[in-house]
Amino acid sequence: MGAREPTRNRSSLAHQVRYALRHPERVPAHVRRAVRDTLLRLRYRDHIAYYRAVMARDAARSAEAAVGHTPSPQAWARIGRMQFDYLVRHGLRPHHRMLEIGCGNLRAGRLFIDYLDTGHYHGIDISPHILLAAQDTLVRDGLQAKLPYLVLTDDLTFAFLPDAHFDVVHAHSVFSHSPRHVIEECFAHVGRILAPGGFFDFTFDRTEGEEHQVLHEDFYYRTETLAGLAARHGLAARFMTDWEELPHRQSKMRLTAMSEPARTVGA
Repeated sequence: MGAREPTRNRSSLAHQVRYALRHPERVPAHVRRAVRDTLLRLRYRDHIAYYRAVMARDAARSAEAAVGHTPSPQAWARIGRMQFDYLVRHGLRPHHRMLEIGCGNLRAGRLFIDYLDTGHYHGIDISPHILLAAQDTLVRDGLQAKLPYLVLTDDLTFAFLPDAHFDVVHAHSVFSHSPRHVIEECFAHVGRILAPGGFFDFTFDRTEGEEHQVLHEDFYYRTETLAGLAARHGLAARFMTDWEELPHRQSKMRLTAMSEPARTVGA
């Protein structure tokens, strides 16, 4: 829990000064991000277009580093394994149909694809660059025969997906980069595509103080804010306390349809 520092306002000048004094070696990278943020915001008013440009620039340097800012291939693989192991412990089974929002270059997706039945994995992302990297991951891991669906998207309305189709919807390190209206768009539509008894797991950067953002890339939300948005669209929220025990800075919530009892898929 302590590693998440949920009460800090990282956008405040006081926090930034303290952070710079403790980590002077990281100041140049933050300055580069701030300059990039300013230039991209002048060019792209829409957040999806803005963040697609961010991903393009990050992916040009390293596809692994562009996904969750993981510092090394080892960290990339470790975090993917952590996501996979968690969902399998919570009931994900090979016959289930899964949608991964923000699939990236298949950090966890490669494990889900290998585990699930052929054709049961759907991955969507806003970045064409990272989806090309995802194809490279498929080839490297020899997963072509599992026939995953990898789709470029501009929004989170899921209009091209069928009703009541997915047992599990999963979004890791997506809402940590999303303003409130993008999250609410997802909540407004995800219930339609969830199969009976299905659930939607997502991580987010949690704060117990004032909600805030750092540049236009990192967003911090209160748990009750996201639970309230979910309830507005007929979804019950549960804070996943056991995820807090894992070595990851984000928190996790699970949404299920209010009309159904909350349960673990496969239970």
